[in-house]
Amino acid sequence: MKLFIVDAFTDCPFAGNPAAVCILDEERNAQWMQSVAAEMNLAETAFVRRIDDGYSLRWFTPAIEVELCGHATLASAHILWTEGLADSSLPIRFHTKSGVLTCEQNGGAIKLDFPSIPADQVDPPLGLLDALDIVEPIYVGRSKFDKIVVVDSASAVRSLSPDFGRLKKISMRGVIVTSVSDDPQFDFISRYFAPAAGIDEDPVTGSAHCCLTPYWSGQLGKTEMVAYQSSPRGGIVHVALRGDRVQLGGQAVTVLRGELV
Repeated sequence: MKLFIVDAFTDCPFAGNPAAVCILDEERNAQWMQSVAAEMNLAETAFVRRIDDGYSLRWFTPAIEVELCGHATLASAHILWTEGLADSSLPIRFHTKSGVLTCEQNGGAIKLDFPSIPADQVDPPLGLLDALDIVEPIYVGRSKFDKIVVVDSASAVRSLSPDFGRLKKISMRGVIVTSVSDDPQFDFISRYFAPAAGIDEDPVTGSAHCCLTPYWSGQLGKTEMVAYQSSPRGGIVHVALRGDRVQLGGQAVTVLRGELV
């Protein structure tokens, strides 16, 4: 089986978010896929299998299977097209636990069509703000998957040093911390932490932008924005709100080709 590592949401190697992409020769069980993901030890490993109406796609962290992942979907589409496994002139349909997700080429980048996942305002769960060392957030919300904490400055986002041991004990997939950007190239910035899912800090999180996009669209009065995820590797995500869908755009670079033996 062919196995690749792709840096997603970047146009150069060793930046963005690395994902492993495994092209399955037949259906495999979840335990086997989880073992491969643990072996790869990246934020996500994607498993792609050709089916009648497109491709089956599943995503695993080193610890769990997840319902939605942006960067590994981007990486999977990139591999199918660049390796000649799919017609680059046609969109790709991925059948996933979050429904059918489509990807298409868009002027040198890849555009993903994902569900919008807005957050509802909630009281912060016990221990969350202490674990993040945030005293007075502007907003705390909860989406289907994550908590979101809005702070008053980009410098506050960049300077975060969470207590991952304490974060891991809070019931959630992960937490997004975000603010308006202080760089005119970008509309907002964020970071994403998910120690309970086996990822202390995710470099660039496409699925988090399904929550960030409707929030910042409402705050900034825009339907199209450019976001920066301010992890040590960093990554740029072009986002657009289209009703109950979010379009995510980015580039990807293959850094490794191999095979499972």
